[in-house]
Amino acid sequence: MEFRQQTLDNGLEIVAECNPQAYSAALAFFVKTGSRDETDALSGVSHFLEHMVFKGTERRSAEDVNRELDEICAGSNAFTSEEQTVYHATFLPERQADVVALLSDIMRPALRASDFEMEKQVILEEIAMYEDQPPFRAHEKCMTAHFGEHPLANSVLGSVESVSALSAAQMEAYFQQRYSPQNIALVATGNVDFEQLVQQADSHCGRWQAFATERATPRAAQASSRVHMQKDTSFQHYMIQICNGPAAADEDRYAARALATIFGDDGGSRLFWEFVDTGLAEYAWMHCYEFQGTGIIMTDICSSPEQAEGNLQRLADLQTVLAQQGITEEELQRAKNKITSQVVLQSERPAHRLMSVGSGWVQRQAYRSVREVLEAYQTLTCDDVNAVLSRYPLSPNTTFTIGPNASA
Repeated sequence: MEFRQQTLDNGLEIVAECNPQAYSAALAFFVKTGSRDETDALSGVSHFLEHMVFKGTERRSAEDVNRELDEICAGSNAFTSEEQTVYHATFLPERQADVVALLSDIMRPALRASDFEMEKQVILEEIAMYEDQPPFRAHEKCMTAHFGEHPLANSVLGSVESVSALSAAQMEAYFQQRYSPQNIALVATGNVDFEQLVQQADSHCGRWQAFATERATPRAAQASSRVHMQKDTSFQHYMIQICNGPAAADEDRYAARALATIFGDDGGSRLFWEFVDTGLAEYAWMHCYEFQGTGIIMTDICSSPEQAEGNLQRLADLQTVLAQQGITEEELQRAKNKITSQVVLQSERPAHRLMSVGSGWVQRQAYRSVREVLEAYQTLTCDDVNAVLSRYPLSPNTTFTIGPNASA
């Protein structure tokens, strides 16, 4: 595999991990915008705009866009997160020119007022749907409680109030502020003709007007709080804990991921044997999430309401033992075997590599090959992992619970 990179005159970055042995290719526009870039008045606009991009352009109707995507792509979709809005597609190599032309076109949507009002109702229905799902509410509420005044506290979906009040003019202004070619990366993986990709991108995107964009990336302050939300219609009890963790550009993110695998992988971890194998919880896991400037380590447990109080104490006891004794060499070796196997297996599909290459580039302006990632994990020591545990202790933390109990 070969990594290639070039920047158009207007600032659009084009990066690709080219693998001529692959049978497929994947491509995406990574727009460096998300909920952390929004104000309270614009809460939810990034996600709303993602929907509007598929409603058509000056040249294509919404029906044209969806029909052509079906005709030329094996799969296509988009998503919005705290930091990125990503429009992606997988396809056969011979359709590269068609995919670039179509995705480039929809990146300059018409944003028609009639489509805006209709899609607003879709967004409001989506918000209502997720409001009915306790795990989603717990995740979002815990993020808000943990980050406080930090921009990562912003909701990706927004609220009923913010989306209802949003105008088409506000969305248009937001698009003009964030969708600059200087704030977008065109990323491709798999069987990609890079020289042709650059020419195609220049043809379709080279005339996009460039303008400066900004993003504040402060490190989040340490937080400690406990919040419970009673939901009588919930049959289970959901608990999420968040503590600070490594940021996207921190080298100790590899050690943090090993720690999360040892302590909270969904099979064979300390949380698994304590909670899932014993039947005390439906699931119990830990993951690391890295953002620009900061990061978090999140623990998530779902159990019956009757087990909730005891499970919180069991989790605290496990965290105390981990802090006092650290990890073992045997645990680390198992974690490294599991992680490196997953990295290799995922690298066999261009669609999986697309997200890794793209996120790495827009978050860190850096590329790491599969071999380099494997080496970063394989060279980890117990001291590396224990140092992360010392630098980012699991307690104090932000704990959010939701369920039918009157209290956590």
